[in-house]
Amino acid sequence: MGSPALTDVLPVIVAIALALIACESDTGLSVGVDGPEDVSIDITPILGHFGSEVEVSIDGDQVVIRSNGVPNHGSPYFDTGSIQYEAYTGSNQGFQLNPNRIAEQQWTFRVPVLAQRAADISATPLGPIGVAVNGVAIFNQYAGPNRPLTFEIDSFDQYNGHPQQTGVYHYHVEPLGITGVVGEEALIGVLLDGFPVYGPFEDGQMLGSSDLDDLHGHYGATNDFPDGVYHYHVTGDDPYINGAGYYGVAGTVTG
Repeated sequence: MGSPALTDVLPVIVAIALALIACESDTGLSVGVDGPEDVSIDITPILGHFGSEVEVSIDGDQVVIRSNGVPNHGSPYFDTGSIQYEAYTGSNQGFQLNPNRIAEQQWTFRVPVLAQRAADISATPLGPIGVAVNGVAIFNQYAGPNRPLTFEIDSFDQYNGHPQQTGVYHYHVEPLGITGVVGEEALIGVLLDGFPVYGPFEDGQMLGSSDLDDLHGHYGATNDFPDGVYHYHVTGDDPYINGAGYYGVAGTVTG
């Protein structure tokens, strides 16, 4: 039997190529492969998850989230005279208190009411990339430009947060002060693109980064969006909350 003619195998080659393209963004990243190509979602159903200490309003096509950035749980990073001071009680035997202390901020996060998939992926910056439901800033997976969290992790308090030099308390990883109260499948916040961030469990199963796409999310049903939505998850392994960038068109933050 002779080799098949090019005209016989060409349709198969084309089909394989199209399938690969469908699973990758223009940058070659695997992004949202299980969802529709054009994703947009009204995020107003999740706004009720934000705590009473957070001010949430609608301004045209934007959700405006204002907070003082102070966590609603204790921490050894409060001054010892504060009623929120709580000595370290975590399990990290290498814990080292950094010299910074929590200070009030004046955060204003503006995220889209209609979160939409971006035509081009933009990398997350240093500093706030989103906001947790208790008004605390969410930071990305770096301690500085392309520097891993390896050593910073030892300064995380028992709720997985810490302040930087200007007193900005923030989470790089799962906020245990939130998931310990609302559960590990519940909403913990939103990134600046408006897409939601959920805990490390889904349908009773713990997720890892290998279960998610290159942005650290995937498309599927959640309690808030039973018909399906693109969403991020926190996991116990790097990159923890977000990977290569925002899935959607990012809003702004001032403070």
